[in-house]
Amino acid sequence: MKRALTLLSFGAMLAFVSTQLLASGSIENGKQKAATCFACHGADGNSVDPQYPRLAGQYNMYLQQVLHEYKDGQRENPIMKGMVATLSDQDIEDVAAYFSSLPSKLDTLKGHVEGDK
Repeated sequence: MKRALTLLSFGAMLAFVSTQLLASGSIENGKQKAATCFACHGADGNSVDPQYPRLAGQYNMYLQQVLHEYKDGQRENPIMKGMVATLSDQDIEDVAAYFSSLPSKLDTLKGHVEGDK
């Protein structure tokens, strides 16, 4: 029984560490690579225009997934497809690390949902 608990604990720790490794990326490099994103999403990731999502504080892996989906066409948006077309997997990890590291100013969806006034 003790051995089973030890193995279970080790497995849980390994899963946690591997999740952290998958979410890796350089915040500093991400800030540099995200410079073109700032025009719409803001340098602090908190866009003031509701048509552009606020990226600050979003989950790292979510941001990576979304960027990959724009890149491979699963999400259709010609502007975003063009923006991510030249990003490598490492670039995407870095950009996601940058935006996910920023504090979000989004405390409610009021005024931030397209069509909401």
